[in-house]
Amino acid sequence: MRPLTAHIDLDALRHNYLQARRYAPEARAMAVLKANAYGHGAIACAQALQDLAPAMAVACLEEGQALRARGIECPIVLLEGFFETDELDEVITGGYWSVLHTHWQVDALLMRLAHWPQHRMTVLVKCDSGMHRLGFAPDEVGDLCQRLQAHAGIEQTLLMTHFATADTPDSPLLTSQLETINALRRQLNLPGCFANSPATLSVPAARHDWVRPGVMLYGVNPLEPQHALHDEIEQVLRPVMTLESRIIAVRELQAGEPIGYGARHVTHRPTRVGVVACGYGDGYDRHAREGTPVLVEGQRAAIAGRVSMDMLTVDITELPEADIGSRVTLWGRDASGAVLSVSEVASWCDTIAYTLLTGILPRVPRCYHQNDDSREGV
Repeated sequence: MRPLTAHIDLDALRHNYLQARRYAPEARAMAVLKANAYGHGAIACAQALQDLAPAMAVACLEEGQALRARGIECPIVLLEGFFETDELDEVITGGYWSVLHTHWQVDALLMRLAHWPQHRMTVLVKCDSGMHRLGFAPDEVGDLCQRLQAHAGIEQTLLMTHFATADTPDSPLLTSQLETINALRRQLNLPGCFANSPATLSVPAARHDWVRPGVMLYGVNPLEPQHALHDEIEQVLRPVMTLESRIIAVRELQAGEPIGYGARHVTHRPTRVGVVACGYGDGYDRHAREGTPVLVEGQRAAIAGRVSMDMLTVDITELPEADIGSRVTLWGRDASGAVLSVSEVASWCDTIAYTLLTGILPRVPRCYHQNDDSREGV
């Protein structure tokens, strides 16, 4: 069997969720499981959190249906709402909470609710407080909320927004967004759902009735390195995914020899090269630069040459004990206890941790770990 596996630590996932609750103790925390739980496997992650999270959030109805089919019963928030009126019967009757961010959604929902007088829904009205992606203008929100609250089919109306720069300290845009949305909250006297991961951890003024921890659940520090709380959060969160493979071949090369496609890397000394079973066909980023770190049996080594579809090559000259079969951690917590942050790897690929985690393809088996040695392969 090909040795590449994404190990998913469900105990770490639960730990990270509890950190969201610790940093925002007065709020309820909906666990964000969109994009297959950021590549970790939405069903297994939802099942691990179902006794902790009072609600879960996904991008769309199809993602919610997958959770319902596997027994997840708590409210499921549709973060982009619904896309077609044909979805509404299931949205209304299936225990979903819908975000509303356009006028046609409001009109369609209220019209359809008339066909289901025995059902009442919770909705989240999204205000564009300054990110300018989705949502109603602040001066539209009051009338819309009054209209929704007056409808017999609406059980609860929440006010929602999304922050563009909550990860950055002293951001004028964040200050402006907070002023806008908190003024609306006071004016309308509605429960608020404002804080994403960085705001949950570092912006007390954004923590109200609900918070929405997302990437932090998976052990990724959402704060920029210059943020005052960055180092604290780095110690608080635990990586959930460990992408692990093995060395499948070792090459002994003299100085001046090329490695890999395009001969990007040319050895400058006698070099031992470990060939690792992992490549862009698995979701590892092809743009990884020379020197991108990996752990070989817990020791740091560096990529040498371009990542190919099924393999990548690592300079193991300084690791004489490394050989065929040696364990390679591409990111996460190595069996030795050493940790290689997915964010550090992402920086070498000129991208962010989100893209690496969500990019791991179905070809890579996920192996779920819970309660130490308890394991289930999927």
